[in-house]
Amino acid sequence: MLPSTQARVISGLKSFFSFLLLEQIITIDPTALLESPRLSRKLPDTLNIIEINQLIDTVDASKSDGMRNKAILEVLYGCGLRVTELISLRISNIHYESEYIKVIGKGNKQRIVPIGANALKFIKIYIEESRIHINIKKGSEDYIFLNRGGTGLSRISVFTMIKTLALKAGIKKSISPHTFRHSFATHLIEGGADLRAVQEMLGHSSITTTEIYTHLDRDYLKGIITEFHPRS
Repeated sequence: MLPSTQARVISGLKSFFSFLLLEQIITIDPTALLESPRLSRKLPDTLNIIEINQLIDTVDASKSDGMRNKAILEVLYGCGLRVTELISLRISNIHYESEYIKVIGKGNKQRIVPIGANALKFIKIYIEESRIHINIKKGSEDYIFLNRGGTGLSRISVFTMIKTLALKAGIKKSISPHTFRHSFATHLIEGGADLRAVQEMLGHSSITTTEIYTHLDRDYLKGIITEFHPRS
C-alpha cells in the first residue's frame, strides 16, 4: 500500500473513532497512538534563466498577440503570480512610478507585489500599441490582458500559450504558468532573499508552504557550506 493511501486510511479511521468518542459509544480511542506515514513533498519543476529567456524570445512580437504574450511571461516570472491572479490583473492596479501592482489572491486577499522594469515596459507597450486595436467588450475595460474577442483571458488560454512556446523553444520539461511562479521563488531564494519576504510576495498564508522553494541544488548548498562554515 502506498504511503499516501495509508495516510488516507489512517485519517479515515481517526475521524471514525473520534466520532465514536464524541457520541460516547466508546471510551478509548484505539487510534490515539497511530501515526501517519511521513509523505514526501514533490518538488516543483523550475526553469533556469536561460530557458526563461528562450521562451520569451520565442514569442513572435510581429503577431497581434505577441506583445501581450511577452508581457504575460514577464509578469509571471517577474512577480510570481498564480495564473488566476494574472488574468485578473487590472490597469487601475498598476502603479508605474512606484513599480508595484495590486494583486487579488486566494480568498479575495489583496497584496502589493513589486514589478520589474521589464514587465512594466512590455505591459505599457501592449496597452499603448496592441490593446488599443481590440474591440473591448463592456465589463472588460479594466482588465490588462484580453483575448481577440475583447474579453478577459481564460486560464486554459495561458496554459496553451505556454505549452506552445515551450514546444517551439525546444524545452522538454513539462511546464505551466505555475512553473514561472516556482522559478521566481527559487531564483530569489538562491540569490539570498529572505524567506518571509518571498512568502509575502507569493501570498502564502503559511511559511511552511514557502519552504518548499528552498530545494536549492547541491552545488549551491555546498558553496554555502564552504563559504560560511568554520570547519569547511
